[in-house]
Amino acid sequence: MTGTADPVDLDLLDRYLLSDEAPDNGMGLSDLDGFLTGILVGPELIMPSEWLPRVWGGEAPKFANEEQAGLILSTIMGRYNEIAAALEAGPTELDPVFWEHRDGTVLAADWAEGFREAIALRAGSWTPLFQDAEASSLLVPILALCGDEDGSDLLPVPPDMQKAMLAEAPELIPVCVCAIRRFWRERDHHREPARTTTKPGRNTPCPCGSGRKYKRCCGAN
Repeated sequence: MTGTADPVDLDLLDRYLLSDEAPDNGMGLSDLDGFLTGILVGPELIMPSEWLPRVWGGEAPKFANEEQAGLILSTIMGRYNEIAAALEAGPTELDPVFWEHRDGTVLAADWAEGFREAIALRAGSWTPLFQDAEASSLLVPILALCGDEDGSDLLPVPPDMQKAMLAEAPELIPVCVCAIRRFWRERDHHREPARTTTKPGRNTPCPCGSGRKYKRCCGAN
């Protein structure tokens, strides 16, 4: 990670999310990491007051005391800030939290599901990316790892292609995520600002060019 701040204690956060105190329907560490990343690279700012309840699955988390509550919440926000800093630095600095099987296989599906849940918070606002023939391909390595409500693949792809995506997730996903972020930033940059018109003062010359005061010309209508 970039910067001089101490790294966030992800082990502490993982232990809490797996504990009985965390809601049963809450996110795990990898889901949360994908969720935070999706929020940060999305088309608009979403405040923590809106997305935090989704972390807990809509239920209230339990804490032993105020100190633990503050520690867990500050760790979540610390990870949020770590991801934001890494996105500024580029894909080589982004280090998604994926699980790894004993045989070394990368398990990125939980992370991808978290990212998809972030998209769901602003599904309509993500439409321009989905409709862009070129940029929409950036979502394939992520959404291809997700399942639908029936447990089927969300984006059916050949088994060999999905296997390759899983193997290449540590390299593919950071690049795609940064490119998605760039898509929205460039789109905002090139978007024309809204035009505003100021009504002339009643004693100023009428903008129609008549030479009369506005109140005695077009302003008299």
